[in-house]
Amino acid sequence: MTTRAVVEEFLGLLGAGDPDAVARVFAGEIDWYVPGSDQLPWTGRRTTSAEVADYLRILGENIVPEKNVDKIEALVVEGEHAVLLGEFTRTARSTGRVYEMPIAMHFQVTDGKISKLYLYEDTAKVAQAYAK
Repeated sequence: MTTRAVVEEFLGLLGAGDPDAVARVFAGEIDWYVPGSDQLPWTGRRTTSAEVADYLRILGENIVPEKNVDKIEALVVEGEHAVLLGEFTRTARSTGRVYEMPIAMHFQVTDGKISKLYLYEDTAKVAQAYAK
């Protein structure tokens, strides 16, 4: 599969809401980074595909998934790298606060599997949404 096809498969599975299916498009060993803090338990580094499913479950417990709005503005692919540009709207389950922000995701696809995913978002805005 091409880099674009793998990333588009990831996006489709993500939208379907099955964490285990999403994890299957990742290589066994990965380089995953979502910036954040200890107060946001889904953030940080992940190194295995099994941790991807855990990430999605933890995130799903902390947001209101049915209120998610994802806008993809561009998917730029060069070789095994892809960059997605867009905007996320989320609702913090614990506070009810809605937060919107531009995002970028950097993917690397190796041998038909995602081996790297870095999410770039406004971490201060996310932390504020969850602050008590």
